[in-house]
Amino acid sequence: MSNSGEVVVITGAGKGIGRAVVRRFARDGAAIGLLGRGLDALEAARAEVERAGGRALVTQCDVADAAAVDAAASSIEDELGPIDVWVNNAMTTVFAYFEEITPEEFERATRVTYLGTVWGTHSALARMRPRNRGTIVQAGSALAYRGIPLQAPYCGAKHAIKGFTESLRTELRHQGSKVSVTMVQLPGLNTPQFDHCRSKMAHHPMPVPPIFQPELAADAIHWAAHHRRREVYVGVPAALTILGNKLAPWLAERYLARTAVKSQQVPDSVPSPLNRPGNLFEPDSGDPGAHGRFDDDAHERSAQWAAAKHRRALVGAAAAAAGAGVAALTRR
Repeated sequence: MSNSGEVVVITGAGKGIGRAVVRRFARDGAAIGLLGRGLDALEAARAEVERAGGRALVTQCDVADAAAVDAAASSIEDELGPIDVWVNNAMTTVFAYFEEITPEEFERATRVTYLGTVWGTHSALARMRPRNRGTIVQAGSALAYRGIPLQAPYCGAKHAIKGFTESLRTELRHQGSKVSVTMVQLPGLNTPQFDHCRSKMAHHPMPVPPIFQPELAADAIHWAAHHRRREVYVGVPAALTILGNKLAPWLAERYLARTAVKSQQVPDSVPSPLNRPGNLFEPDSGDPGAHGRFDDDAHERSAQWAAAKHRRALVGAAAAAAGAGVAALTRR
């Protein structure tokens, strides 16, 4: 195992994407600050890091609380050292038609998913800017570009994160800062959120197919943390959703209105009792890990993402091939 010497903070580190990201950075030997609400899952994540030979610090806090996030950042730096990478990933939501969501529910989902990212970015930047180094990674979604039914709080938050991040980038560029901020736009993933977020659907919620495993997201977030690319798309569905919405948003809207309500519910299922209260206001107990219930349907790899990571090499190879072809023609 290599030892990167990095200090990494991951919000929502106990389960889902966050847990997969923890495992990916642990492979490098990074020291990891684990932020989240569910203590059982955070402690399990810490144990995994330590079994891999690394160091981890559990910092149980609600990312919707700016003061708590900043205190956690201070604790991490005191214990592990200066923060090199900060990953904003924590989220919660309500799966329901908009009119069925109470103001308190909508506000809470927005505070965790959107403001949690803002407060995490603020705490990271307060420490990175004076050093003129560091990377902030925002875990985004194709839904940052294209809203879908039954996910108004989540789509609104991801759109807001995108706008906030773009504004921040312009400020850092104006200031000549070397702090990097990147956003990773993800597809539907097999995570426990569909068992633990609040739901008012007629049937059990599920990600819009095709579904991918959270390790794909973890690889993309880890890669983005070490390459200064402003934004990356992960998976053909995410790339096509974003491109399609740019070209013909009216067509995307009609298609989603016709298909996306059904495609977000497990056929012939009933709502899980866990999904009635969900983890919106209170953390859930136990350790669900990184994966949800859709392992049998989830893809582990994406050819699009493999190509996106190596686009410079692919463009170079294509240019070289084209040049060789032109040279061959001119010799005839």
